[in-house]
Amino acid sequence: MPAEQILERLMKEYGDSIFRMCYLCLKDYYLAEDAMQETFIKAMRFYDSFLHKSNEKTWLMRIAINCCKNIMRKQWFRLPMLNIEDHQQVDDKNPIEELLERDSLTKAIMSLRKSDRQIIILYYYQELSVKEISAIVGKKENAINQQLKRARERLKRFLKETDYGTKECQNNY
Repeated sequence: MPAEQILERLMKEYGDSIFRMCYLCLKDYYLAEDAMQETFIKAMRFYDSFLHKSNEKTWLMRIAINCCKNIMRKQWFRLPMLNIEDHQQVDDKNPIEELLERDSLTKAIMSLRKSDRQIIILYYYQELSVKEISAIVGKKENAINQQLKRARERLKRFLKETDYGTKECQNNY
């Protein structure tokens, strides 16, 4: 299969998931777009060396997380950022961005520490197993289970403090 077809298939199947994960990690629409593009560039560059020991989604998530980490390592990223609301443009609003900004659960997740946010995103948003997350993050499965448990507890406390949703929503966590 030609490289263009492989890239098109990967972007069609995983583009939205990769973008959402990058956005939730970086908290910036434009940086998330950059990270997503860089993810697919690297995926195409190294697709021939992909050993298929994990599924493509796990492999792409690992690349995306590394791209996000590279962006966050840069000095300018550490400068204080404006609120998400300050990044809005009046004329051409992105519907995905609007949805994420309005969702208080997403805001709660974005308020978590980077490592907790990453585990929650991979487990709930990307629906990856603990084993797959372990491969992506490079930690043992027991460590991932512990971190996931602690992240859920922090998220639950945060949601209770902000009176998130109804009792039904709170019981899901």
